[in-house]
Amino acid sequence: MIGYVMVGTNNLDASAKFYDAVLDTLGLTRRLTDTDYIGYGSKTSPENIEFYLTKPFNGENATFGNGAMIAMLVGSREEVDNFHATAVANGGIDEGKPGTRIEGDETYYAYARDLDGNKICGYCV
Repeated sequence: MIGYVMVGTNNLDASAKFYDAVLDTLGLTRRLTDTDYIGYGSKTSPENIEFYLTKPFNGENATFGNGAMIAMLVGSREEVDNFHATAVANGGIDEGKPGTRIEGDETYYAYARDLDGNKICGYCV
C-alpha cells in the first residue's frame, strides 16, 4: 500500500552519506541523485524508488515529526543490529538499542535518529 517514504533534510550531502550507509544494511542503494533530492531503491528492483531524501520543496527548514517514525522490516536480528550500529557510527543518535520490547513478543527492534532528527527503526519478526 505504501508507495515510498520521503524525509526532509537541511543538508542533503551529509544526509546522503548517512543514508547511503544505513540503507545499504537494509538492501537499498542510491539510484537517483538530483540537486534537491536523492532516491534509494532495492538491489533487486532498482527502478522502484522506495525512499527519498529531499530539501523541502517550500524552501522552509526541514523538521522532524514529533511522534512520527519510519519503521523498516528486515530479515534477521543480525540485520537489525547492523542497521542500528551503522546509524550510530554515521552520526545518528541512539533512540533504543536492539532488543525485544514487549514480554512474550519476539519482535526485535532498534531505533535511531538521523542527522535531521527523523526517527527510524529497523525491526524483524
